[in-house]
Amino acid sequence: MKQRSMAGRHHTGKLRIVALLLALLIVSIAIASCKSDDKVTTVGILQLVQHESLDAAREGFIEGLKSAGYEDGKNIKINYQNASGDQANLKSMAERLVRESDLLLAITTPAAQTVVNLEPKIPVLFAAVTDPVGAGLVETMEKPGKNVTGASDMAPLDKQIELLLSVKPMETIGLLYNSGEANSVVQIEEAKRLLEAAGKDIVEMAVTTTNDVAQITQNLVARVDGVYIPTDNMIASTAATVGEILKEAKIPSVHGSVEQVENGGLCTIGINYKHNGQLAAEKAVQILKGGKASEIAVSVDTDTTLVVNEDMAAALGIDPASIKLP
Repeated sequence: MKQRSMAGRHHTGKLRIVALLLALLIVSIAIASCKSDDKVTTVGILQLVQHESLDAAREGFIEGLKSAGYEDGKNIKINYQNASGDQANLKSMAERLVRESDLLLAITTPAAQTVVNLEPKIPVLFAAVTDPVGAGLVETMEKPGKNVTGASDMAPLDKQIELLLSVKPMETIGLLYNSGEANSVVQIEEAKRLLEAAGKDIVEMAVTTTNDVAQITQNLVARVDGVYIPTDNMIASTAATVGEILKEAKIPSVHGSVEQVENGGLCTIGINYKHNGQLAAEKAVQILKGGKASEIAVSVDTDTTLVVNEDMAAALGIDPASIKLP
């Protein structure tokens, strides 16, 4: 009888252990389920190079996400990478971000092309891209077709050229850009068309490295009455150098972006790059809420403003008040 009683107690103890293990298992599953529901989304950001316009686009994107309830360190994790203008860095960073991100923002055409060429499975957004269709990023602006969408920064070129020609009488216009940037080439071709239609002579000079910028700018200003510079990343990163040469030669210039003007140009009718980033954030929020990038139309930023660098105007002997919207 004693042996039976002890066996019974031993059996009951086993049942209690099994019950305890089952309870622990259920709790573990519940905790795992909660963690799954609170999963932090990793948002990768790939930026070609650091300058004011692109930094503003990135800041606008992050602010746009936060205002919609997606905040870094809380329910999303932002992984920001800057390639410093180096193509090898751009490719390796793109590969890493594609592996580690749930959603990816590429800032500039080269950054977006590098990411999209990897054929990622995750949704891709872009900002500061001039011609998304021409760059092969989307099939159409209205229906991207691919798992890619974002915000274009196509500047109002017709207004910018008209603004330049209104500053003072000009016969010969210089065009300065990086021939390796597809977005710059698109803008320069349109600027040439507009200037030719206005009956102006054109001197076109392209740079390929930042080391070329100062010398080529000096060569250009010696031959022209005014200069047009598109939203070019290489020129933007050396805007202060270009500005000093323009000031010394007393050559007025219109630039593609507001930030370039603030760093040494005369004036522009340009977009707000922070707003461009915010437009991209709106697309990201739609995706985070279940939308498909392939079905979300690309935005064209129309939030433009006239900006005049009064210090540059004074140095050129131009009354800032005389520079007005065409």
